[in-house]
Amino acid sequence: MPFKRTNPRTGKTVYIGQIRKGGKKKEKRFKTRKEALIWEVEMQQMSEDDWKEKIDITSLGDWAQKYLDYAQAKFVHKTYIEKKAVFRMFFQEIDPALPVTALTPAKVLAYVQKQKNKRSGYAANKDRKNLVAAWNWGMKYMEPPLPAPNPCLVEKMPEVRTPRYIPPEKDFWKVFEAAEDEQDRIMLLAFLHLAARRGEIFRLKISDLDFENNRIRLWTRKRQGGNFEHDWLPMTRELHKALSWWLENREIESEYVFVCLDRNAFTTEHYGKPFAYRLQFMRRLCDRAGVKRFGFHAIRHLTASQLFKKGYSVGIIQAILRHKSASTTERYLKTLGLENVREALENLTGKEVGQRLNLRLIHLEKNNGSNDCQKKKPSREPSRQKYASRQDTKINLTG
Repeated sequence: MPFKRTNPRTGKTVYIGQIRKGGKKKEKRFKTRKEALIWEVEMQQMSEDDWKEKIDITSLGDWAQKYLDYAQAKFVHKTYIEKKAVFRMFFQEIDPALPVTALTPAKVLAYVQKQKNKRSGYAANKDRKNLVAAWNWGMKYMEPPLPAPNPCLVEKMPEVRTPRYIPPEKDFWKVFEAAEDEQDRIMLLAFLHLAARRGEIFRLKISDLDFENNRIRLWTRKRQGGNFEHDWLPMTRELHKALSWWLENREIESEYVFVCLDRNAFTTEHYGKPFAYRLQFMRRLCDRAGVKRFGFHAIRHLTASQLFKKGYSVGIIQAILRHKSASTTERYLKTLGLENVREALENLTGKEVGQRLNLRLIHLEKNNGSNDCQKKKPSREPSRQKYASRQDTKINLTG
């Protein structure tokens, strides 16, 4: 008999038809119970040989559904939605009813190239990465296993990445002043002082605040395998004072440090609960402050850049950002690193270039003085007045 299954995150309900024959079980999803019953009757009426032949063929849709069931239990909701969206776009180009043996690298490459032209090289490569991971999972865990080699391992598309925007420190403080609620200001301060990710601040509980030892525990799933792990970070004096005041003066009791306090028509059901996204929050604050828009994660980048400017090593910044790899931290600092290279080159050549320009001017003045009484042919050298203006500019640029 069909049974009902409800997704706890989305609230959507499907009916699962199920049939057993010869020690084997077959399941299929349907939108209605009636459709599931009809399918079960049809399968029961089939001969055992036909039934076995049919169920032994794994379709691309079967592969996708099994992997998404695994992904929903394994990964955070955001990652699951990303993978689900990839398969939805993939099956707009490739029939999900095809057997897995019919998927070839040529078909996958055609899909990836189309996504590159339609969206971007970065988006296409991200789709490719998710498809590769899904097929690798099927090769290891599905029964029967998906065939090797992995047909999704096609060539990557060229990418054009723009540097991530890091707001000036003054813009952050303008946004801080534009926040009207004390909770919002203290939350922004926590983002700055902890270089925290959005979810880490939204999940922050009172039990994560160790006022006695001046430290804060941040939980993250940005680790291999998606496991929740925590790190302790120092609690600065300013943040200690702000958080202490907030917990003593806020109007609601909760195990979470920051919760929804709005009572308008859109947030009534979320009142007193921890934040999930706050999609428009930073956009509204930036517009109110009159600065270029930036998000929560840009504050994390700002903290890293300020620490770098103050001369702290990559190792110290890596510990604050809680990266497992120093190369990840270096990518955050790439723009500042290029500016340091520029400064080093200017320091190396600046004085020498200035001296060469001065010597060149003296040489020109001597030659021009000795030839004043002689009739000169038209010279290709620029006039002294024009050259002097260019020389001044060059000296200013080189220091």
